Amino acid sequence: MSDMMVVSSKIKKFVREKAGFNTSAETLEALSQRVERLCAEAIERARADGRKTVKARDVV
Repeated sequence: MSDMMVVSSKIKKFVREKAGFNTSAETLEALSQRVERLCAEAIERARADGRKTVKARDVV
């Protein structure tokens, strides 16, 4: 994997505020990998539509 794609402190804060849980480093890595995959898929959708701009509709 390349760079971390999520802000660790924001994820940890969100989980703590929503559930009172701790967040493992593995969770942060998994989320980052998922974001990277979502972005790659969105890029491919935009490319297939002949665009150079990734739009929200490419992410879903």
